Amino acid sequence: MLKKISLVTATAASLLSATPVFAAHPLITDDSGTQGKGKVQIELNSEFAWNRTDDNGVKMKEDTGETALALSFGIAENIDLVVGIPFAWYTIRENGLRIADDNGIGDMSLEIKFRVYENEESGLSLAVKPGISIPTGDEQQGFGSGEFSPGITLIATHEGDFGALHANVGYSRNNYKNDDDDAVSSDDIWHASIAAELNMTDRLRTVANIGVETGEEITSDTHPVFLVGGLIYSVSENLDLDIGLKCGLNDAETDSALLAGLAARF
Repeated sequence: MLKKISLVTATAASLLSATPVFAAHPLITDDSGTQGKGKVQIELNSEFAWNRTDDNGVKMKEDTGETALALSFGIAENIDLVVGIPFAWYTIRENGLRIADDNGIGDMSLEIKFRVYENEESGLSLAVKPGISIPTGDEQQGFGSGEFSPGITLIATHEGDFGALHANVGYSRNNYKNDDDDAVSSDDIWHASIAAELNMTDRLRTVANIGVETGEEITSDTHPVFLVGGLIYSVSENLDLDIGLKCGLNDAETDSALLAGLAARF
């Protein structure tokens, strides 16, 4: 049971470092945009997730969540330095009885987004984002891996008059300090996703996102597939608020999650 608890929380923490979650929240798929030299963006994003399973009469109820703070610094017009740190929590019940309840800081992430190509006439731009997960979380409690873990994401964006399309392909190498975690967890994590933004008004965008990622548990042959739908409202030129709903399209993905966040630019 402790291993299951560890996997639940380690999976949540790894999403903040191994995949491009510093996208235009609530999207998981990142865009190729950068802040511009000398500019800063602060994001505060939260996810509240629920998962239910029934295995031979044993009913498991997992309530997990995380709040992530992300800071993006424009060190050049086409290069951003992105630092993120999550705070995660979980409660797990078996047949209605609480068997685990904990919270803590997860692993910090450090990434560099480099926009390598941009064509204003066609609206196409490409970026690459290498990064590393830094073991700041407590791996014994399931809030981190205990090791440095590198990753990279390739990003494509096409902008048009009515919105934008984004596509990501990413890879991360998950390293684990705990031998038990290493024995049951996938080391090589692949991610692929696409997203769309539609301009409803000058201030309101509706967004949709679908993607697949390598399963965290090495014994699983099914890779989690997710679908996200949501809204982004621009209160001003430099402040966005968002809300979304994420749902699992197969049993490997968490059943559902509520997403909410804000992004402020300076």
